[in-house]
Amino acid sequence: MRRYRYLDALVVAFVVLLLVSNLVAQKICRVGPFKLSASELLFPITYIFGDVFTEVYGYAASRRAIWMGFFAMALLTGVGGLAVALPPDPEWHDQAALERVFSFVPRMLVASLVAYWAGEFANCYTLAKLKLLTRGRWLWTRTIGSTIVGQAVDTTLVTGLAFWGRASWTTIGQLLLWSYTLKVAYETLATPLTYLVVGELKRAENSDAWDQDEDFSPFIFNARTVPAPP
Repeated sequence: MRRYRYLDALVVAFVVLLLVSNLVAQKICRVGPFKLSASELLFPITYIFGDVFTEVYGYAASRRAIWMGFFAMALLTGVGGLAVALPPDPEWHDQAALERVFSFVPRMLVASLVAYWAGEFANCYTLAKLKLLTRGRWLWTRTIGSTIVGQAVDTTLVTGLAFWGRASWTTIGQLLLWSYTLKVAYETLATPLTYLVVGELKRAENSDAWDQDEDFSPFIFNARTVPAPP
């Protein structure tokens, strides 16, 4: 298997962003007229990572990163739940605070894992297919188009699963609307940066992935990337 200079570091950064986003996602913030989850500060960046992985390294590399993030998020919740369950020392007085933080994480985990898994794969699949359709031209159509699809799947699932029964339908609707709008706007505004990062990585790694013969199943791990067509 070919070794890349920056892929491992990028995957680590991607996973860290997922974990931090998952921890802060339960806080609902108000910014002017908007109600947003605190995770909106970081989570949209993971879709930019997904675009970079698919564009430079191929769908198979994106699939690997998605699964690594999936298991890291599951581990975070498992260890968090164990920490809450362990009996606290009588001199440690922050058990209630710890329980309050991690009591929501298991539900957020289910919501985040389902939405993240479906949304990220939808994002990467759309980008890979659009690259073949456009024959590698118009990167902006792929980054924005894949975000429109992936974030529609992700935002609908995570908002509904995470806040159903905990917030009013009005609040859920506002969260869904503004969260989706923000994420798509985020990706659109980040397009120049995405162009820069993709261009630099393609040169540094001497890689420009084309998934012509790729098996896009989320459960296949030995798929290959083929060169660009003439």
